[in-house]
Amino acid sequence: MAEERSIWREYAEALIIAAVFLLFTNTFVVQTFYIPSGSMEDTLLIGDHLFVNRFIYGPAAFDLGRKVLPLRTVRRGDIVVFRSPESPKLDLVKRCVGVGGDKIEVIDQKLYINGKAVNDASYALHKGTPAPLGSFVAQRDNFGPYIVPAGHYFCMGDNRDNSYDSRFWGPLPAHLLKGRALFIYWSYGGKTAAGPQSPGEKAKDLAETALGFFSKTRWERTFRLIR
Repeated sequence: MAEERSIWREYAEALIIAAVFLLFTNTFVVQTFYIPSGSMEDTLLIGDHLFVNRFIYGPAAFDLGRKVLPLRTVRRGDIVVFRSPESPKLDLVKRCVGVGGDKIEVIDQKLYINGKAVNDASYALHKGTPAPLGSFVAQRDNFGPYIVPAGHYFCMGDNRDNSYDSRFWGPLPAHLLKGRALFIYWSYGGKTAAGPQSPGEKAKDLAETALGFFSKTRWERTFRLIR
């Protein structure tokens, strides 16, 4: 009997250790993230599920960590996940196009950093013509010039015509950063839930996803690095 209790205790300890490890990993190292909108098309699609490196931008607490661990600051071009400056409970994903001290300007949909045109044709998406000056979306296509404050970042969606980003809510404070998007581990092209759901709706969506897993998964996007 004593031996049986010992075995169950070992199982319990192993489960507790695994749970703590997973919690630590999800909090400090790697976290999953789901794309609910089209603001990053065609780089990221609705239904893409990402791994996010939460470690890369974090400060190391000791000298050895700073020398050994792959830490660095945010760079222009990084696709970052962060808490919304307007709704901190909401996570967003955008591309960092400017860091502290940069002069940002958009002229007729073309992005300029510090007076130089950015070669973003490989990822920036424009589906429409520039908005007329004076319209409510004019700052989407003609913005600035604007100097990014120190300790902040200027972020934009790759779908430049359909992204609510720093052109509208301002620069991103560094403390709201959660990490850098690493790669897509699963991309699902089926029905996507929008907004809060009841337990019944969640169960229905889960069943539909299970039935459509093989036919609606975008297999060609699996394990695609995010750039």
